[in-house]
Amino acid sequence: MSPLRFAVIGAGRLGGFHAQKLAARKDVALTAIVDPVPSARQRVAEACGATALPDFDAVLNQLDAVIVATPTRLHYDVVRRCIEAGVHTFVEKPICPTVAESSHLVDLARMHNVVLQVGHVERFNPAFEAVASQVSAPKYIEAVRTSGFTFRSTDVGAVLDLMIHDIDLVLSLVGGPLRKVDALGVSVVGGHEDAVNARLEFECGCVATLSASRVSPESVRRMQIWSAQTMAQVDFAARTALLVHPSETLRRREFHLDQLRPEEIEPCRQRFAEEHLPQEQLSFEPVDALALEQEDFISSIRTSKTPRVDGAAGRNAVAVAEQILDRVQSHCWDASWDGPVGPKVEPRRHVIPAPHFDRSARVKAG
Repeated sequence: MSPLRFAVIGAGRLGGFHAQKLAARKDVALTAIVDPVPSARQRVAEACGATALPDFDAVLNQLDAVIVATPTRLHYDVVRRCIEAGVHTFVEKPICPTVAESSHLVDLARMHNVVLQVGHVERFNPAFEAVASQVSAPKYIEAVRTSGFTFRSTDVGAVLDLMIHDIDLVLSLVGGPLRKVDALGVSVVGGHEDAVNARLEFECGCVATLSASRVSPESVRRMQIWSAQTMAQVDFAARTALLVHPSETLRRREFHLDQLRPEEIEPCRQRFAEEHLPQEQLSFEPVDALALEQEDFISSIRTSKTPRVDGAAGRNAVAVAEQILDRVQSHCWDASWDGPVGPKVEPRRHVIPAPHFDRSARVKAG
């Protein structure tokens, strides 16, 4: 089987990681590193034994697949050109800044029969994989994802930079349509929201609360998942999980605290967790999740299977992110009709009615 001919588009930090891993594979021929910045593309190309190019149009007809690791604002145009050339495409998250652009790429990939995969790397975290296989029909999910300001991904805010990970994970666990979205956010550094809290209500009754910040003094990547059978905690950074399995007595609502005699309370308290909330600790060795993503992508190309995170999954995450961003922009910070709104806490913008508004209204009413 001949090696797949690859190019990496975008020679930043993440693009460099992708290029290194591709260069180490025997079933891949890394032919080009593409970036408009000469020093960036030359550095990665020299390290990986590839050709450095300022643009990719001239080599698209020589490629089987690409990995796109450009700034998010460029994803749509770059991915569209690759798909239209019949090249299998892996694009880092988020797939695009808007659901309209994302949907168009999904449709294009289907039309041109190419694999479109999105880099939601947390799906390959072994702790999450273990929990996801044991928790069904979750009723409540809480996720927290924080970091310090990295000076990367500044063309988007915390929702598309950080929270998008947990949006994708929640959708993979819950599925089904959303009923309601509430959110608020604040801008600290620049023009985008830097800290966000969102509450998602699904038609199935599940509720998810998501918090993300990229101006936090500590780095946290954790999730709690509650279902009728299990409570799970996941630490994505430590690759650990805690599973708590309520006893049959608790699940059947047959534990009656008010029926205990006074002398029974303390003995019951001492053995309660062991008998009724037994814990299962899981820990996993470090894995190269980026390499696992690439393996899934290459396998999908070779076998025509659907990747774990296909374009549709990436699009669905952006659709929820778009609703969250809409609520963030419209959040009111006090009760007054002209009070501040949005992540920058700016004065509310008002539309001043013009005379033709009244005429239109009269015509419509008549």
